[in-house]
Amino acid sequence: MPVKIAILGAGPGGYVAAVRAAQLGADVTVIEEDNVGGTCLNWGCIPSKIMITTAELLEKIKKADSFGIVVEGSVRPNMQRLMERKNAVIQAQTKGILDLLKHHKISVLKGTGYLKGKGLAAARLPEGEEKEVPWDKLILATGTKPFNLPSLSFDGDKVLSSNHALSLQEVPESIMIVGGGVIGCEFAFMLSALGSKVTIVEALPRMLPLASVDEDCSKVLQREMKKRKINFIVNKTVERFDEVNGKLHVTIGPSPFLENPTEKDKKTLSENVDKILVCIGRKPNTTNIDGFDSVGVQLDGKGWVKTNERMETSAADVYAIGDLLGPSKIMLAHVASTEGLVAAENAMAGRRSMDYTIVPGAIFTSPEVANVGLTEVQAKTQGYEVRADSVLFRTLGKAQVIGDIAGQAKIVSEIGSGKILGVHIIGPHATDLIAEGTLAIQTGAKVRDLADTIHAHPTLAEIMLETSLKALDRSLHG
Repeated sequence: MPVKIAILGAGPGGYVAAVRAAQLGADVTVIEEDNVGGTCLNWGCIPSKIMITTAELLEKIKKADSFGIVVEGSVRPNMQRLMERKNAVIQAQTKGILDLLKHHKISVLKGTGYLKGKGLAAARLPEGEEKEVPWDKLILATGTKPFNLPSLSFDGDKVLSSNHALSLQEVPESIMIVGGGVIGCEFAFMLSALGSKVTIVEALPRMLPLASVDEDCSKVLQREMKKRKINFIVNKTVERFDEVNGKLHVTIGPSPFLENPTEKDKKTLSENVDKILVCIGRKPNTTNIDGFDSVGVQLDGKGWVKTNERMETSAADVYAIGDLLGPSKIMLAHVASTEGLVAAENAMAGRRSMDYTIVPGAIFTSPEVANVGLTEVQAKTQGYEVRADSVLFRTLGKAQVIGDIAGQAKIVSEIGSGKILGVHIIGPHATDLIAEGTLAIQTGAKVRDLADTIHAHPTLAEIMLETSLKALDRSLHG
């Protein structure tokens, strides 16, 4: 008899796990309460990039004259058409996933999944019916939802989550974004390009205050924000808001993370905006799922599921993957997919482990930000003797040709061996260019290996050639 595998959630981790398990001969059932594809396809990666693409095109059109193109009349976004396009792309992608699952003879139940004890899950179907699903192995992939604060409770009108922002029917005249992380910064550039006056409030000292993001990338990004008149405020937090004459009067106070705040830090600011967008992180979809205790799945104090690097939970034959694992792992769609492969193979008697050391990050701001490996600070902290070499995109012919010259690439390498420890890019198509850096670190490449690799001209990929040459003190143009 084939192994019965039940999977709760059909996001980028869940559906990939389902396909891999089916390939290995399992009898797979997936329970999904919303649409397949999860947050990434329906409320995250894909819809946000559709809107960002429109915003970038709008910016390009507004610069048409510099490219020798005459545009007559006004150029403005049509939010209805944008939403129609967004929905069409999502529907096409959803159908593709459903067809893929059908091809592999995977049963899909649309309903709320829960656990009834060891070896038995169930789905509450929309019609009210309960459908039981027996399992030999269980994979939890229930994902997350936007986190909010009591003082900034989502209403979908004045106070928005990222989900709400992806369904805007009109561009707000002004908006305050709470949180200068990945999601907040992506929305800032997008909404600014679409016509909003944007202010970002971040409690930490810089935009993109992630350990994985090089501080120089944050500096370049902040400079580009200033160019686009995006107002950013650091070391501050939104304390409250009051509605006055149809506007939101927002009070901004000192960050709770300041250890020794100065009088300037303590100063209260205020601003009037039309809407507030809260982007302060996400919380696990575990509280709505019954029966975790019945199978012995252990959660931490914030509701995240604990696993080892084989994706095994504290309960026998139960695995967990994706954003459900929280910030102790890496909350990215491509990480969830890889975790799904690991869980599926181990559920089918494999011996595979996750490697979180070489995971590329991609941030779709303008310019884009991408990273892999160690930052300069992290490398020094770990005891490496390093050098960090940077080259500006403006030195590239291709960057000048496309009129997109902001940004730089940085390679962090070990002195002596020349081993590449980290690659950090901010600039045009950085999220595509990072693939070369990821492969370099994965294979243990040295800067000489990149420098000796012929790169096509004129391309943006030459930034890696130029930066590796600089790391060898053989710079040609940088």
